[in-house]
Amino acid sequence: MKYRRLGKTGLMVSEIGFGAEWMERHSAQECRAVLDRAEALGINILDCWMSEPNVRTSLGQALAGRRERWYIQGHIGSTWQGGQYVRSRDVDQCKEAFEDLLARLGTDYIDLGMIHFVDSEQDWAAAMEGPYLDYVKELRAAGTIRHIGMSTHNPAMAKRAVEHGLVEMLLFSVNPAFDMHPATDDLDTYFDWENYRADLGGIDPQRAEVYRLCEQHDVGITVMKPYAGGRLFDAQRSPFGVALTPAQCIHYCLTRPAVAAVMAGYDTPEHVEQAVAYETASEEARDYASVLARAPRHTFGRGECTYCGHCKPCPVNIDIAMVNKYYDLASMHDAAPATVRAHYEALEHRADECVGCKACESRCPFGVEIAKRMDQAARLFRGQG
Repeated sequence: MKYRRLGKTGLMVSEIGFGAEWMERHSAQECRAVLDRAEALGINILDCWMSEPNVRTSLGQALAGRRERWYIQGHIGSTWQGGQYVRSRDVDQCKEAFEDLLARLGTDYIDLGMIHFVDSEQDWAAAMEGPYLDYVKELRAAGTIRHIGMSTHNPAMAKRAVEHGLVEMLLFSVNPAFDMHPATDDLDTYFDWENYRADLGGIDPQRAEVYRLCEQHDVGITVMKPYAGGRLFDAQRSPFGVALTPAQCIHYCLTRPAVAAVMAGYDTPEHVEQAVAYETASEEARDYASVLARAPRHTFGRGECTYCGHCKPCPVNIDIAMVNKYYDLASMHDAAPATVRAHYEALEHRADECVGCKACESRCPFGVEIAKRMDQAARLFRGQG
């Protein structure tokens, strides 16, 4: 298992995580079997957004005696009322639900206290401009939560969170289908493939900006919905008209800037093994780019670098994907920020070493003019625009 730094939290999290939502439909014994297998394979981060009491108890029982081996994302505002989940900003309701989470998980702290499910301007105002936020800050001041995160499916809200400064990491919905879709506060539209047009290609600019802002501000991302609820595994339900594999979906997520962990959902220990098989999968098995480039529906990312790495190997050993990533980050500004410049200059081989052979371009599934971009990157980092 590989581990990545989760932005400014400094936590080193497994790049494959455990999104525990599916555990709601399983017994305590089944829940323990999944968590046992996840831990054995090196997974160390778990998301528990669910308010249902039994699943919290089952997870707490499974974690008993090994709490310190796990980083937990616990959500503030996910409440259980009248036998059902209710998202709330009422401080009394949130406090009762969060104290219940601590008690059932058998812990006195949560590593990542998540401002739960902010997808609209109305959600933002309720969460970030009232007593709810005071409660979140009190939890952090007391050490009950170690870091403040936020969960959202909407890139407009993700951008606001990054620029706000309080939020240290995001739980954000990421997969190649969602990335094509413009910002919306209605999650259902992401799953309704009728909303996807055949001429819709490439990453929506607002979502691309979120990734770059997160990288720039050192806000780490953990990923929800990496498989789009399993729809991307089915050619009939996929907006691309082709099926992807778990390894391809995971690799897509992990090649996005600032992403640290993919919180896949599991029903069985075998599902854990299928996700973690990514760690030893071949480049061919991970290759989402060729599949998307040849998909019968959509021209995904034509002319855009998706940092997929198909351009390798470079005869002068330039890490082209990383150069492109830093170039895209720097291009958001009039001049390259010092932090981005420092990362770029730390590369062993940089854009100005490009010999213009264009061998990389023949391998790029998306037709990126790589040699031209290397020249642009070299000029930008020399301060020549």
